[in-house]
Order: sequence, then C-alpha cells, then structure tokens
Amino acid sequence: MTNLSRRKFLMTTSAGIAGATIVPSNVIAGLGHKAPSDKLNIAGIGVGGKGFTNLKFMETENIVALCDVDWEYAGRNAFPRWHRATQYKDFRVMFEQEKDIDAVMIATPDHTHALPALMAMREGKHVFLQKPLTHSVYESRILAETAERYGVATQMGNQGNSAEGIRQICEWIWAGSIGEITHVDTWTNRPIWPQGLSRPEKSKRVPKDLDWDLFIGPAPFRDYNPIYHPWNWRGWWDFGTGALGDMGCHILDPVFKALNLQYPTSVEASSTAFNNDSAPNAEFVRYEFPRRDNLPKVGMPEVSVHWYDGGFMPPRPDELKDDEQMGDDGGGCIFYGTRGKIMCGTYAANPTLLPTSEMAHFDQPKMSIRRIADAMEGGHEQDWIRACKEDKSHRVEASSNFSYAGPLNEMVVMGVLAVRLQSLQRKLEWDGPNMRFKNISSSDKLRILTRDNFEVVNGDPRFNKDYATLPALEMAEEWIRHNYRKGWEQI
Repeated sequence: MTNLSRRKFLMTTSAGIAGATIVPSNVIAGLGHKAPSDKLNIAGIGVGGKGFTNLKFMETENIVALCDVDWEYAGRNAFPRWHRATQYKDFRVMFEQEKDIDAVMIATPDHTHALPALMAMREGKHVFLQKPLTHSVYESRILAETAERYGVATQMGNQGNSAEGIRQICEWIWAGSIGEITHVDTWTNRPIWPQGLSRPEKSKRVPKDLDWDLFIGPAPFRDYNPIYHPWNWRGWWDFGTGALGDMGCHILDPVFKALNLQYPTSVEASSTAFNNDSAPNAEFVRYEFPRRDNLPKVGMPEVSVHWYDGGFMPPRPDELKDDEQMGDDGGGCIFYGTRGKIMCGTYAANPTLLPTSEMAHFDQPKMSIRRIADAMEGGHEQDWIRACKEDKSHRVEASSNFSYAGPLNEMVVMGVLAVRLQSLQRKLEWDGPNMRFKNISSSDKLRILTRDNFEVVNGDPRFNKDYATLPALEMAEEWIRHNYRKGWEQI
C-alpha cells in the first residue's frame, strides 16, 4: 500500500502552503467556470438521522435510492419525502441492483462508514461521507488513497470546513497575525449521550423493521438492545468513537488546516473510568506534532494540541473578561501564538483575537482562500455536488475532500486509541507512515475495567471492580486496523 506523502498531503490541503499567493478574485467569489447542469443520481445510505438532513441539502439532484437498516426510523421522514426512490436495507444489494447511481451520501454509524464508501469509489461513484470519516486509522488511509486512485469527488461531512471562520483563522495565522503557534487548546460539551456503560446482560427482541445483523455489519456480533440504536451507538466502542470521534473533525479542523498538520509524533490520554465496551464520560488527550515547513510570513514550530471533553476544560485565558464566553455553548479552540491568541467556537465559528478589544483595530489580511456560500445550510453539500460535475482533469476539489479529511481523521481516531491504551501509562510514540506505535512491545499488557458496581451491605460500602488483562500490542494493532466479522469484505 502506498502512503500519502507529506508533499502530496500539503499540496492537496487547498491553500495550505500557498500563504504568499493571492488567489484571483473570481476564484474567491466563485469557481471561475460553470459546472454542467445535468443532475446527479444520488443514493443515500443511512438516511434516518443526519443523513436525512444531508439529503435535503442535495435535493437539487435526483435522489434515486435510499438504504437504511431500520425502515421504521427511515420511514419517519426520508422514505415519505423521496417516495419515488427505491428502498434497500443492504447497501451491497443496492450497489448490485442500481446501475445508474452517480454519487452516494453515507451517514451510517462510524463502524460502517468505510465499506460502502470503498465500494462506491471502486465503482467510480462520488462519495459524501459523514464525520468521523472512519472508525479506524487504517480505514482513513485506505479511503484517501482509493479516492485518489479512482479520481472521484469526495467530501467529509464536517460542514464547518466550508464556512467562513476556518478560512479567516487560516488567513490570520498564515499572515503571522499572532506569530508562531506553539500550543492549542480544544474542547467540546459532548458527550450528550450515555457513556461509560457496561454491556447489557439481557438481550431484547429485535424490532420487526430493523435488520440487526446488517446494523452490526463488520463489527463483532452482539445481541440487540435499544441502548445501542438509534443514536446511542456513539458511546459504544464497536460502533462509535465517543465524544472525540463525534466532534473532533469539527473542532480540530481549524487546528489541522491552519497549522498544516499531518502525523503527530506522540499522543497520550487520561479519562474517567471506561471499559472494553463503552467510552469514558470525560477525556483529555495531548498530541505533539513536529516542526513543519515554514510559510512565507510565519514559522511552523513544534506544537502541542490538547483536547478536552465531558466537562474537562482548558485554563481560561487571562485576556477574557468575566462576562465573555470562552468559545461557545458547544466548545471551541484557542491558538496560543508568540505574539497573541485566537479563539473560536465550535465549527471554527466567530474567530476573534484575544483580548477581543484587539478586533477594533485589527487590519485583516486579504482573502486568499476560495469562499463557499451558506456552508452551514447546504453549501458544504452543494460544493461537493459542484465538484462531482466537474471533469477530474480540471476539478476544484471540495473543501474537505478525502486527501485532507483522511489525515485529519487519522489524528482524531488516534486520540481515541490513546484513550483506550492509557493504562500503559506512557506517552505513545507514533510512526505515522507505517501506522504503528513505536514503544508498545509484545510483553506490554492493558488493564481494562470489566465490572464497576457499588452496593451497601449491612451498612458498609462495598466496591466491586473487576479488570481484564489484555495484550497491548495485539489490541493496538486491532484498533488501528480492524479484523472484520466473517462475511464482510476485508479492506
């Protein structure tokens, strides 16, 4: 398998290394040319939740097929709205029977992102894939390489990547407005769903409209319980990636893009209690990145990026007044430069210098990155549709195409790995090109909580905790590259 080279990666992150080049005004305002007017035939996979919203923003095209393992859930909104579309439960059957699909929107649980995306791209179909891009590091790498190999238009569903805020942050940092960035704090209010749970001991009857085996897909089989579906799958390791996987591709996005990041050199984590089934309620992750090539107006030194969730928060900057909010209700990030600070909210929204009074006399740099109108209200989806209709020989790639989204997602899910491996109690050294940890040996063991009960017996507290001992190297390799359940394609 060929690896995306650092040079190729930096070339494909839109204007990342072009800090000194001013893009022509016609490109900033639009695309400089008109895309074909023919409508795409789009299929949706996972249409009961977020996928329904994505498809609504794609209604300028033909919605020809809908696939969802839960027809009751999909039947609430998606099936009635696009009643002429053929309905499926298995995306493999859909691909076999539908021969006129041009593009696919995928918004399934995290663990079933990679397979339908890979199948679609191998058939030359364009792909819009919800965040996080994939469930594992390896899946992210292979999707980025496959998109490049087949020349299809791609987009990850982190809509803030197309919005104004991330572009302003990039332009401010690349212009040297706050000097060199040495540290970034990021945080989210997630999780807002149950986590830190033990696997239910009793199974429940599968609803008649739900194909549970298809929901499980490539993951290890487990009995149905309504605690997993719908939506609550995010907190279960086999299906989701917790709060970091849910919001990392949004909140870490401006950090990754503005600082031209690729592979971290190390990662370490701590959290509240968790087990081998469910993610913790709160996490802290620290990434360290090496020096990158300097831009014309600013250097790119080593940088430390911190992630907080579940109520954990970074220190409040001294420059913020008591009545000023840090980030927004959903989270945010703060860039610490040698000559100042930049703060923004979730999705890179509303960036500001700190103290905020600095904005009154801030001479903003000229725009150098292509703008996308109404990014948060369909512009992100429509920019992908535009890219789908352009010939690949002169296509302007969508903002979060897989050559960018793949490496970003690797960073996100590697933080998830650090959380799961934290009982090793060490900074984990990462070999990015080869997707392996350099300082985990075959003799290392993980100590994972399996039971955590509390009861009072005759007035005395009794804590019942059990732990499993697992081979660390073997588990790390499995979490980096999953072994899929029998009957599902191994990629």
